[in-house]
Amino acid sequence: MNNELFFETQKQAGDGTPVQLIYDREADILEFFFGRNEPATGVELTENIVLRINLQTRRAISLSILHFSILTEHTEYGPRSYPLDKLDDVSEELRELILQVLTTMPVNQFLKLSHFQASPTEQIPFTYVESQPELNAA
Repeated sequence: MNNELFFETQKQAGDGTPVQLIYDREADILEFFFGRNEPATGVELTENIVLRINLQTRRAISLSILHFSILTEHTEYGPRSYPLDKLDDVSEELRELILQVLTTMPVNQFLKLSHFQASPTEQIPFTYVESQPELNAA
């Protein structure tokens, strides 16, 4: 790999999961690989964020962030947030699994969730990308 275009590092998440981060500077894509690679289903969370999950083990396999530098820009009001609008396209069961995976280690070290209360009965999940995720040295 050309070190000017790619950055790769191995770290350990707070729960002990080994995490491999690969950043392609030219494409501006950051990928997180959690533990071992195994068969997984890819789910678009937004146009720029893709989560791969092993449906049998209910475990996150990887997280891809396209346009990383743009998604992690801060505004005068804080980090840019994005609705998880692609979750409307999946089954309720898969949606619940995705939200569970997103709110637990190791994924929640990199992707933060909140929601917008559209009405008393409707919550719209939002996310923002942690620009400098806290990791322990491996």
